Amino acid sequence: MGKQKTKKFAAMKRMISLKDHRIKEKDRAKAKEKVKKDPSAIKENEVLKYPSCLFFQYNTQLGPPYHILVDTNFINFSIKAKLDIVQSMMDCLYAKCIPCITDCVMAEIEKLGMKYRVALRIAKDPRFERLPCTHKGTYADDCLVQRVTQHKCYILATVDRDLKRRIRKIPGVPIMYISNHRYNIERMPDDYGAPRF
Repeated sequence: MGKQKTKKFAAMKRMISLKDHRIKEKDRAKAKEKVKKDPSAIKENEVLKYPSCLFFQYNTQLGPPYHILVDTNFINFSIKAKLDIVQSMMDCLYAKCIPCITDCVMAEIEKLGMKYRVALRIAKDPRFERLPCTHKGTYADDCLVQRVTQHKCYILATVDRDLKRRIRKIPGVPIMYISNHRYNIERMPDDYGAPRF
């Protein structure tokens, strides 16, 4: 019996380099010429545009009534801690709070199924403001980050570590979280606020 040949997977034909001397002069790839930079030319830098609502890092758009964007896991952890969302928010901020829920977060709760039907009933509460989403896909984290970046009038309520890490990079957006069976607002960095003269 003869030996059986095994097929080689992902085997490629060897190609000749375009700079090879065997290729005709006119078909060869030409070496890139280095362009010398003119030292007297004006240098252009792109400066990031910061929203006008920020006074250094102090957000002037935040004020009562507070609009609070709620994440899926924030609702679930509130149920576990037996906290009434709207009342606990008011206890935390000492002002009127309007919890806002996006279509993406609502879709995420609906996808979780019957186990999280209590969270779905809470999310459909008439006190919650419903925010429509116009983008494609239903990934809630990206939706929340995009909304908070565009409009600086929101506080973000979440327990998700990755989302918190992403939000901390955006200046002027406070984070609400749950600890010791109550809501807290994450302390802003020391340089947060109006400048000291």
